[in-house]
Amino acid sequence: MFRRWNNSHQDQENDSSQREIKINELKAAIGPLTGRSAQYCTDACFRRYLEARSWNVDKSKKMLEESLKWRSTFKPEDIRWEDVAIEGETGKIYRANFHDRQGRSVLILRPAKQNTASLDNQMRHLVYLIENAILNLPEGQEQMAWLIDFTGWTLSTSVPIKSARETVNILQNHYPERLAVAFLYNPPRIFEAFWKIVKYFLDTKTFHKVKFVYPKNKDSVELMRQYFDEENLPTDFGGKAVLNYDYEEFSRLMAQDDAKSTGLYGSNDKLNHDTNGYAGAEVAPEPTCLAPPAS
Repeated sequence: MFRRWNNSHQDQENDSSQREIKINELKAAIGPLTGRSAQYCTDACFRRYLEARSWNVDKSKKMLEESLKWRSTFKPEDIRWEDVAIEGETGKIYRANFHDRQGRSVLILRPAKQNTASLDNQMRHLVYLIENAILNLPEGQEQMAWLIDFTGWTLSTSVPIKSARETVNILQNHYPERLAVAFLYNPPRIFEAFWKIVKYFLDTKTFHKVKFVYPKNKDSVELMRQYFDEENLPTDFGGKAVLNYDYEEFSRLMAQDDAKSTGLYGSNDKLNHDTNGYAGAEVAPEPTCLAPPAS
C-alpha cells in the first residue's frame, strides 16, 4: 500500500515538474514583454493557456499572442463602469453578491433583459464584468461560474447569433480556463433552435462546462446544489435567496472596484516602463450535462 502511495506521489511530482518545464518553455517562446503584457503574463496565466491547449507549447504560444494583441487594442483594463453603465441598467449581466462553494465569482446573465443594439458596447460591458469577476476572486481561485436565467426569454428577445458567437470567442480565446461552469436554468423549449447553432461555436472543453438545469429534473437540480449553497442561491435558480438587482447600488459597487482596478493596473504610461526582467518592446504577435442539452 505504501509503495502504491509512494508511486502515486512520485507521479504527481513528475507531472508537476513537467508542467513547470512547459511553463518555462512558453515563457521563452513568448520572449521579452513590457507594460500591460508583462503584468498579464504571470505563471498562472501561462498555465491557463497551456491547459486550454492541452499543454502544447506551440498552440499555447499562438493563443496567448493573439490574446495579447487583442488586449492591446481592446484594452479591457481601461474600461470603467461609466463607459458601459447604460448596458447595466436592466441587470442583463452582473456580478452576484455571493460565491459558489469553491469561492468562485458568479456572473448572473438574463438575456431577456437586453436593452441596447450596439454589439461593440455589449462586448465592452461583458468584458468589463469578466474582468470585475476576476478582480473579486479570492486568493488561490482563478475561475468564475455563470448562472443564466431564461425568464422571459423568447426568440424575439434573444441576443443575435453574432453576439453569441463573439461572446464565445472572447470567453474561449481570451479568457481560457476562467469559466468553471455555466448553468442554463430552465430554458424554454424554443431555445433548442438557438442552441443548435450556438453549440457549434463551443470547443469541447467549454461545451462540457455548460449544464442545463430544469426545476423538475432531480439530477440537474442536485448538480446545481453541488456548486451552490441553497441559502445563497436566488429563488430564480431554485434557491432560497431573494434576487433583487439594484442598478444604483451596483453602480456604486462598480465605482469602488474601478478605484481598485486603477490601483492594480496603474496608468499605461507607467506600465510601459516596467518589464518582466527583459528589455524590449511589447510582444508583437505573429501574423457533461446530467440533463442533456437539446440536439
